[in-house]
Amino acid sequence: MQTLKKPPFKLDLTELHAICDANYLRLLRLFPDYENRNSRELLVGAAIVDLAVVERCRYTTVFRLHQQRAESRWLEQLRVEVRAYHDVRMLEVTVFQSARKVAARYRYPNAHMFAQDEKYQQNRFLADWLEHCLQNGRTAIDVGASPTDSRSG
Repeated sequence: MQTLKKPPFKLDLTELHAICDANYLRLLRLFPDYENRNSRELLVGAAIVDLAVVERCRYTTVFRLHQQRAESRWLEQLRVEVRAYHDVRMLEVTVFQSARKVAARYRYPNAHMFAQDEKYQQNRFLADWLEHCLQNGRTAIDVGASPTDSRSG
């Protein structure tokens, strides 16, 4: 009996870049004034999502996204750190929960049990989560702000 050999894993960089491009635009829609503010709080259903600027550089900005009080237990304390590359208009996940420096691809199985396309999956999850925030989120109303200023998107 002949064993079928599985084709080698190939990362689709075009698709990963498209997700990172779209995530950049999503984050800017949620936090359009990031250059003048250090944080923004969104209310997404029962959850509170805090968007914070961690570091500003000439061509990049690092953001920390933290969700609390979500209805789902595994999303209750979601922590994601992302780096925005302004010159190419891309947003990349750099920290997901506590995992740092995730490689673009992994052999499987591996010691950390990362999926072969872990980086892709993290950025795809971010896309879905940011889209959920855009569709269902609203910013907390600042003192003196009009009610029309309270929508995030």
